Amino acid sequence: MEQQGSPMSMLFIFALFGLIFYFMIYRPQAKRNKEHKALMDSLGKGSEVLTSGGLIGKITKLTEGSDEVVIALNPTNEVTIKRNFIVAVLPKGSIKSL
Repeated sequence: MEQQGSPMSMLFIFALFGLIFYFMIYRPQAKRNKEHKALMDSLGKGSEVLTSGGLIGKITKLTEGSDEVVIALNPTNEVTIKRNFIVAVLPKGSIKSL
């Protein structure tokens, strides 16, 4: 004779997996997305930033409708990058201290 689990125990297991998925995967990712959006909204001309590629520079041109940002690495070199590649806004004066 085989024993089968009751339908209620199966529902309980599915609910448990749903909660694990929510707290381990969805919620932390949603929090990171919210923090990154707040970071993107706080960008402004003159902000010192760190990119995901490790470049540190000062924003010289920021167009609201555009997805690109121009960053001055030093007084003679500027690069254009996608806005999403900015990972952190550094405190003022960070570049001079390097």
